Amino acid sequence: MHGGLERIAELADRAPAKDRAGTLRRLAGYLKPHAPALAVAMVFVLMGTSSQAIGPAIIKRAVDGYLAPGADPAGLRGTMQLLLGAYVVGVIGFMMQVWLIGVVGQRVLAELRVDIFDQVQRLPMRYLDGHDAGDLMSRLVNDTEIIGNFLTQGAMQSVGALLGLTVIVGMMIYTSPPLAAATLIVIPLMLWLTRFFARLSRERYRTAREAIGEVSSNLQEDISGIREAQAFARTDRNIERFSRSNAANRDANVSAVAVTSAFTPAAELLSAVATAIVIGYGGWLVVARGAAPGTVVAFVIWVGNFFRPIQQLSAIWTQAQAALAGAERVFDLLDEPIALADRPDAPALPAIQGRVAFENVTFGYEPGRPVIRDVNLVIEPGQTVALVGPTGAGKTTLGNLLLRHYGVQAGRITVDGHDIREVTARSLRRQLGVVPQEPFLFSGSVADNIRYGRPEASDAELEAAVNAVGAQDFIASLPEGYATPLGERGSGLSSGQRQLIALARAALVDPRILLLDEATANIDTRTERLIQAGLDRLLSGRTSLVIAHRLSTVRGADLVLVIDEGRIVERGSHAELLAADGVYADLYRRQLGTVAEPA
Repeated sequence: MHGGLERIAELADRAPAKDRAGTLRRLAGYLKPHAPALAVAMVFVLMGTSSQAIGPAIIKRAVDGYLAPGADPAGLRGTMQLLLGAYVVGVIGFMMQVWLIGVVGQRVLAELRVDIFDQVQRLPMRYLDGHDAGDLMSRLVNDTEIIGNFLTQGAMQSVGALLGLTVIVGMMIYTSPPLAAATLIVIPLMLWLTRFFARLSRERYRTAREAIGEVSSNLQEDISGIREAQAFARTDRNIERFSRSNAANRDANVSAVAVTSAFTPAAELLSAVATAIVIGYGGWLVVARGAAPGTVVAFVIWVGNFFRPIQQLSAIWTQAQAALAGAERVFDLLDEPIALADRPDAPALPAIQGRVAFENVTFGYEPGRPVIRDVNLVIEPGQTVALVGPTGAGKTTLGNLLLRHYGVQAGRITVDGHDIREVTARSLRRQLGVVPQEPFLFSGSVADNIRYGRPEASDAELEAAVNAVGAQDFIASLPEGYATPLGERGSGLSSGQRQLIALARAALVDPRILLLDEATANIDTRTERLIQAGLDRLLSGRTSLVIAHRLSTVRGADLVLVIDEGRIVERGSHAELLAADGVYADLYRRQLGTVAEPA
């Protein structure tokens, strides 16, 4: 078995034991709102299973009453019509149950996917940073598809099969208790086999679901990074890595199917043994005890009908193992706590002036390893504060804390005196605007992307925002202007053009607090000069936190803070920090070669 499969099996073995009964109860909870439709489906299930059990009894009547010499042909004809009617009722019941269960299953599947998507949208950044997007996609698509197949094809079929078995056993006992006792002697062995194969297949299918998650994760990552793979001649190694994970997925599924597929031949063997018992013992009863021949004929048909549901249950069991493994992964995701969830009684943040205060704030991504250490900072309304410092100093982390992507471990952050943990995250973020270093553009038009934060904005407001950041000429040069469709992540645009759209998006939201995280890092010097006036207008009158690496962009800030190893080591205006000839002056000198103001 490939190394990838061994790795996935090791992960599955380390996973905590799952409560299968609890998982089934939760799945049943999704079915509960559809109880009326399921009740009607059960009626049709009963129609179908009853016809399978009654049919052999009608055949027994025909054999014993109308196949002897001199029997009444009209009675045989009526019996055959009755048999035909029973089977027609069964077909109608089967068709209707399949349709109803299919409708219910698809509705449940849609509800489950909505719940997953809603949960993913609210998951804390700490969780998202530690999990691959491909694995989350696999839970949303692959695992829910397996669950949907089980609900639409397996769950009710298993109920129908169990009902069919019950009715058939009842008919057999009613018709001939001695022959029924001899025939059903194989049931304990069948139950043992079912339990044995179930135990073998359970973990195999969980390993298989882990394997498809890893395949999806590798696929998503490799497709997203295909440009880098080609640029660094990594395509062959990526193909090899994907082949390994794909082979692990194949081996995991083959291993699971190998276990469950062995159940069908075992059931066939027991069916043959039961048929031999019926013919042998039933024939002796006919010859030695004068039993009716039709009883033997009916029992032969009943035995076939008895083991057919068992074989269906074996296939459904295979499907159920995969579905339960997928459901466990889905519910693991749904049960992930929202670390920064709003309190049930949390009020909305009222309209703000924009005063931001960091009070003795300490934070670390890992316990015992703080990234931000005892930071105290006040940004007055309308003030622009720039954060500078070496890479990894904690600048972006301060912005993430203000956005409540992470929660402080000590101290607090307030906006207009309101602790941001005590108000709803939605009301806080609606009054904040963000321009990240790597803006994410969605599939859709240029206008759709700019309106992302305010879909209801008018065309005039859209154009005003674009003009404010100096993006009008670039957009006018596009083939269809504002209606130009963008590919995934804005493919086809330069980094600077994507950043201009992100700036216009922030301008359209018109926030009271604006966070610029290296917003001009990917813009060339000429483009930076073109939008600098627009940025000045965008920042005017707003509280602004500007995270910058290029120190030439922070000269106009009201206050410059130098962050190093999570602490504020210097603060002052651009000119004051240059005059102090400290860390800031050293950074400035390294970038521009001089501490003198450039012309």
